[in-house]
Amino acid sequence: MCIRDRGLPQKERTMKLFILYESAAGYGLFEKEEVEEIAVELPKLQASLSSMEHFSKMVKLKAFQPFLTSEKALENMKAVADSHATEDLIQFLETNLPKTAKKSKKELEVRLGIGDPKLGTEITDKLSILLIGNEFVEELLRGIRLHFTKFLKEFQPTDLVKAQLGLAHSYSRSQVQYDPNRQDKPIIQAIAVIDQLDKDINTFSMRIKEWFAWHFPELNQIIQDNAIFAKVVNVIESRDKVVPEIKDQLVEATKDEDVAQQIIEAAKNSMGQDVTEADKDMLKKLSGRLINMLKYREEMQSYLKERLQVVTPNMASLIGENVGARLISHAGGLINLAKLPASTIQILGAEKALFRALKTKSNTPKYGLIYHSTYIGKAAAQNKGRISRSLANKLAMAARIDAFSIKDTARFGDSFKGQIEERMKFFNNGPKPKKNADVMAEVLKELREEGLYIDQTSEEKRVAVPAEEVAEVMAEEKPVAKKPKAKAVEPIAEDKGEEENMEQQFVIFTINQHLSLIHI
Repeated sequence: MCIRDRGLPQKERTMKLFILYESAAGYGLFEKEEVEEIAVELPKLQASLSSMEHFSKMVKLKAFQPFLTSEKALENMKAVADSHATEDLIQFLETNLPKTAKKSKKELEVRLGIGDPKLGTEITDKLSILLIGNEFVEELLRGIRLHFTKFLKEFQPTDLVKAQLGLAHSYSRSQVQYDPNRQDKPIIQAIAVIDQLDKDINTFSMRIKEWFAWHFPELNQIIQDNAIFAKVVNVIESRDKVVPEIKDQLVEATKDEDVAQQIIEAAKNSMGQDVTEADKDMLKKLSGRLINMLKYREEMQSYLKERLQVVTPNMASLIGENVGARLISHAGGLINLAKLPASTIQILGAEKALFRALKTKSNTPKYGLIYHSTYIGKAAAQNKGRISRSLANKLAMAARIDAFSIKDTARFGDSFKGQIEERMKFFNNGPKPKKNADVMAEVLKELREEGLYIDQTSEEKRVAVPAEEVAEVMAEEKPVAKKPKAKAVEPIAEDKGEEENMEQQFVIFTINQHLSLIHI
């Protein structure tokens, strides 16, 4: 009121709008010529998007900072994809955004238009600048993206396409190689091949049995095993060739001298019809193909076992190769499986039954893929749900250890396996099983005695690991902001002891994750 009475001039308020555009070639900062009401200017902007002549009158290029190397481009691309503002981006904005002088007669209000709200939040925290992210800014970004190469006189449209293609390849390669030490993708493919081979082997076995039964029906009653049946068909080709002279070959195929003698005796009085030479050739080829498939299936099973011993030794020790591989495949990877709670792992693979039960308000399933584990098969009917819940609890811990430990060991999986066996005895009036925290402490004690566990309170155990390795791990450690503890979700389980033990021991494990598992 006093200022108005003195007649002093008031500061004029003007607003400038800048648009941040991230491209494969670099960062661009564009300035809107005149900022009017959005409701008035939006239709005009949409009408002028297709024409560079009209669009250039509304927007002009303020500054452009190219990426000098492909490594720099990839680094900034990853940061932008994760909604993170790099030092290059902050420095670029600080250098090119105008600053208002305090003694200026005009009050300049600078606003930055941006497409990603999360990225804008980080920029605001570092630069204290007002952000805009509305439909008007999105239309401006559309126009800039359409005419970007025309704003840069040094760039040709083909240059931008090459930059985009090269960056896309680098980014995809980096995403694929994100975690080279966790080769869970071959495991997913291997178990899929094994499942497909099982289906094909069953189909081929059924066809060859039905086909050969028209010629030698008695053989189906003597031999039940598909692999042995295929080997016998490949040896004899037809019942006319079943003579005592080939008994040694039949013994080699059946691994049983009595069965070989039964085949010879049955061929003498067979009721089957005769077959042509063409039928014999096709049957021999079909049996040979089936034998090769069986052999390849064994090789694939051995490969899967070796891979799981390297990638997930604790899960392989706890539940076996096939079930462990199916869990990884169903979850989409080891990291995804490690993120799942025990209650989800328990019914993983039974999603249809779960949603059907929720829809009909009936009982929910007690197990999914883990039903094929030997523990659930051995358990009594009234204890299957309890064993599946306990097994899922141990699987959740084993998956997290396998996924996040620096080097692998099967000690934890062996200990978890012993816990499951103790719990099965406990259900049959046996002694009470150990708690998860106690079992984890015992395993860590064994590792400490062998010099594989580093305790922060023990200087003697620190000497077991070279100082250079400790320094590298400590250098990679970054402070993590504390988050409020989320309220635990009530599991489907009947008793809560296993879930509480799991939470307690896993907190202990994750606190010392990097230091304690340097040599594991």
